[in-house]
Amino acid sequence: MARYIGLDAHSASCTIAVVGLNGKRLGCHVVETNAKVLVELIKTIPKPRYLCFEEGTHSAWLYEILSRDVDQTVVTAIRQSRGPKDDKRDAFDLADKLRTNSIETRVYKEVGPYGRQRELARVYAVQVRDSVRVQNRLKALYRSRAIKTRGDRIYDPEQRKEWIGKLPANSQPVAEILVQQYDAMEKLRADAEKQMLAESGKQPITKKLITVPGLGKIRVAQLVPIIISPHRFRTKRQLWKYVGLGIVMRSSSDWVQGKDSSWTKDKVQQTRGLNRDHNATLKGIFKGAATTVIQRADPDCPLYQHYTSMLQNKTAPNLARLTIARQIAAITLALWKKEESYSAAKVKKTT
Repeated sequence: MARYIGLDAHSASCTIAVVGLNGKRLGCHVVETNAKVLVELIKTIPKPRYLCFEEGTHSAWLYEILSRDVDQTVVTAIRQSRGPKDDKRDAFDLADKLRTNSIETRVYKEVGPYGRQRELARVYAVQVRDSVRVQNRLKALYRSRAIKTRGDRIYDPEQRKEWIGKLPANSQPVAEILVQQYDAMEKLRADAEKQMLAESGKQPITKKLITVPGLGKIRVAQLVPIIISPHRFRTKRQLWKYVGLGIVMRSSSDWVQGKDSSWTKDKVQQTRGLNRDHNATLKGIFKGAATTVIQRADPDCPLYQHYTSMLQNKTAPNLARLTIARQIAAITLALWKKEESYSAAKVKKTT
């Protein structure tokens, strides 16, 4: 008989609830958040066993250590809690939802061969954010003294002393410290980028995806360990929704009655923007790729030709850029599935 297991994880303890095929509660255990203890407990539950837990701090680790000893592992998005709540109730609720197949949102946790690359991409993104924050603090210091900064000159080692000299004596030590912090962050960022690109270069698909317009080595190195497998998405529209480029449509009171008493569907459906539930990193990658295509203005690029034709047809620039981003995402998915390189001739036939 199948066993459905709900796991409610916390930093100190984990609550594990077991439910049978007919919904009967078969047991509840509270154990330490420890890999060895959790694996041993799961192994004592008769097979077939199906496990469910929520996305969170420990979810990747739990998936890694427990998925080998269960027949199916499901990670679900964090739910909004209403009414009474405790660890035991949450664990049984997860087990019962898994039993009745009523889990609304499932989180993909497979890493495939990209585990190391995923971690390097994450640390690279952190280093970039930290470096930008230091830049903003330094610019804010000059702005507070009504000193206009020009581009990246304040970061240039050759002009740095001159720019610091423009500040009042009380502010100069702060600027010197921020500059030193920026140098340290840039060194770490460059090292993280080097390691990420080296790891990405080991994957055969990388060489094919970097041929897509707008997708350079860095963007490909970031998107591959997020998507993991293109076969997760049956169609390009599924990928658009995951990326955050899916268009949300809303309608109400759809049907109207004609003179002959027959009902027909009225054209009341309206656009409500893009879907909000998405992967922000991927959205930034594909929108950035579209911006790169537009800024390069390559007259031989089919995507840029399509962009200019949309502008000529009075399409708003932001909507035209969105269309290019969606096309790049669709091209990336198709090439990855076929394991082919980009061909401008094939794109011309479809645009």
